[in-house]
Amino acid sequence: MAKKIKKTDSEWKKILSPERYQVMRQGQTERPFEGEYNDFWEAGLYVCAGCGAPLFRSESKYDHGTGWPSFTIPVDDKNLVCKDDFSLIMKRVEVRCAACGAHLGHVFDDGPEPTFLHYCINSASLAFVADDRAAEGGGEKAPAGPADKKRSAAAGKDGPETETATFAAGCFWGVEYKLGQIPGVLSTVVGYTGGKTADPTYEDVCSDQTGHAEAVRLTFEPAKVSYEELVRHFFSLHDPTQVNRQGPDRGTQYRSAIFYHGEKQKKTAAKVMAELGASGRFNEPLATELVPAPAFYPAEDHHQKYFEKHGIVCH
Repeated sequence: MAKKIKKTDSEWKKILSPERYQVMRQGQTERPFEGEYNDFWEAGLYVCAGCGAPLFRSESKYDHGTGWPSFTIPVDDKNLVCKDDFSLIMKRVEVRCAACGAHLGHVFDDGPEPTFLHYCINSASLAFVADDRAAEGGGEKAPAGPADKKRSAAAGKDGPETETATFAAGCFWGVEYKLGQIPGVLSTVVGYTGGKTADPTYEDVCSDQTGHAEAVRLTFEPAKVSYEELVRHFFSLHDPTQVNRQGPDRGTQYRSAIFYHGEKQKKTAAKVMAELGASGRFNEPLATELVPAPAFYPAEDHHQKYFEKHGIVCH
């Protein structure tokens, strides 16, 4: 059981930076893809930035593609407290530090094997102790608990090398299902991207006023499926010549788009698009956008894995 730590609000303000205070004590959320630990992969231990309680080992960290540090399993379930959160009207599950009560983030059920959990945590709520520092006495390294051993046995110490890809091809329900069936795709999440409104809801996006596209962000293992193969799969899933529509669905949110992560993905997608354009496969020119990946806002929980939740099989 985590040792309880109690401080007054004024004491927390003195200890924490303004950003950390807003996130950890006021329950705010940092902007996606801007946190210190979003794209950080050193070996070590993530602890609570407020009290130092051990929270997650680096072996359980993975790239979910949502823009916040993601973990599959904590060091010890007793170090976390989970509670229902209705702050955005829909139900989510908030995660707090069991020792000091700090807001950490939320946990979802769209993570990879073996736990299928996705602890989506704010960087501002975390501090990091590197393994070499712990060995030299620069920080305390928590012993591996049952959760760590289970994770290590299933995935190995370091896990596979992964990359992120983001596609929009109409209604994201079916697109997510089809992309998720490709061998080498480790996880998928549906959401909204490419627009001007922060934290949009499904209703906001369906108004066709936010500029967002319904999109799927996936994490894949390039050793098993290349980005070029994913791009070719993407073009096989929909009609990329239709402008702001797919079948009966109409609006800019249903546009065809590739949101590339880095110049390498941009060049690969551009090459495939040029080949398709010259192939005569389509009677009309491609309408697919090729643009940099901007902020990605995960859709509401009931949209995640929609086909799987409703027993829909799509071929």
